[in-house]
Amino acid sequence: MNSKIISLSLICLLFLSCQGQQTKTVQTVDVTAFAEKLKATDKAQLLDVRTPEEFSSGHIENATNVNWNGDDFVAKAENYDKSKPVFVYCKVGGRSAQAADKLAELGFNEVYNLEGGIMKWNASVNVKPSEKIIGICDQEYGELIKSSERVMIDFNAKWCAPCKKMNPYILKFQREMADKIKIVQLDADENKTIVDQLKLDGLPVIIVYEKGKEVWRNVGYISEEELRKHL
Repeated sequence: MNSKIISLSLICLLFLSCQGQQTKTVQTVDVTAFAEKLKATDKAQLLDVRTPEEFSSGHIENATNVNWNGDDFVAKAENYDKSKPVFVYCKVGGRSAQAADKLAELGFNEVYNLEGGIMKWNASVNVKPSEKIIGICDQEYGELIKSSERVMIDFNAKWCAPCKKMNPYILKFQREMADKIKIVQLDADENKTIVDQLKLDGLPVIIVYEKGKEVWRNVGYISEEELRKHL
């Protein structure tokens, strides 16, 4: 009986030890720590795990595209040096967290995941805005938020799960409240310029304007009932 208890205890300790090692291997860090570590690493292995389309619209300098959702993620990842640090990021941090765990499973010793993804990176004061205009510009946006007494802007994305969950009732509000508030939906990927200028660092983002001035903002998921209260 005692030997069984001892054996079970040893198995538990081994399991916890492995889990601790996995946690130490993958470190999710903020923009400042990520940038500093990246700068201090010679010939850093920087992986953008978004889709090729997202990558082509803008990426962190010297990054290479290894699509997490692609069939060849593992095959491409195996081409990198597992004994050296590897840095990963995506749009807001979800896909890169999964990719980081996979890299740890593949035997990479030191993996850094960018918390908040490239949206946090682009919202950082250390990042220079791109001169290329993608989507609506600041002047057009200014006209848009003044186009009605009250305007609600919904920044979303096709890949964003909370955005998809909120979309049905936002469309419903758009119809039901047309006489009270103008509701406009903007895809963050298709309107990168204004997203960067507003320094939005997450999705979805709801901003309500009155006479062109911001009066309320919500970042992340919000229920139908709660959103209705602010409209």
